[in-house]
Amino acid sequence: MTKVGVSLLGGDYSALGNQIKKLEKAGADIISFDVMDGHFVKNITVGPDVIKSCRHVTKLPFECHLMIAEPERYVGQFIDAGCDIVTVHVESTKKLDGIIKTVKGKSRKMSVALKPDTHAKAVFPYLKDIDMVLVMTVDPGFASQRFMDMSEKIKALKSEIKGRGLSTKIMVDGGINNETSRVAKAAGADILISASYILNNDYKTAIKNLRRA
Repeated sequence: MTKVGVSLLGGDYSALGNQIKKLEKAGADIISFDVMDGHFVKNITVGPDVIKSCRHVTKLPFECHLMIAEPERYVGQFIDAGCDIVTVHVESTKKLDGIIKTVKGKSRKMSVALKPDTHAKAVFPYLKDIDMVLVMTVDPGFASQRFMDMSEKIKALKSEIKGRGLSTKIMVDGGINNETSRVAKAAGADILISASYILNNDYKTAIKNLRRA
């Protein structure tokens, strides 16, 4: 069954704890924090202290999507803050092997993200060592963007993963709603990450719609 993660980008930052509790009750599988530094992407959001302050309100896994420059300098802080899944962009660092070792050494799950214009092959060398690939279907940095169809990229990843007998999961994030979720799922997505579609509608209904994709 398709898993559904909720990105808190665009959420109510004055009441994140209560919002997370409501999302858990509504059936969310993952809570996703979009971490932006104003350098790798042109926006600034939360840091490890915000994540740490939310950790006690739920047992749901936290995915920290690090849209930051030099993530190798900060990944340990996000793990210590309570991140269960660490997502790092392949475009953001030349030290991805070291980051993978750090994350896996802390018994956390490792995910590598690809921007829309980055070829699937960029992550092929890391597939055997990571748990997930995050395919971005919008340009990272802002919520409520129009979905870009990355079906061919998802299919290429799925084919490579299956061909090598791996269990790596494919997450898709960006513009995910009731219609676009079907496109992503048909191409091979295992996990759908959504922000606006869930946060701006009845949580339980929206999550159920995505899970049925």
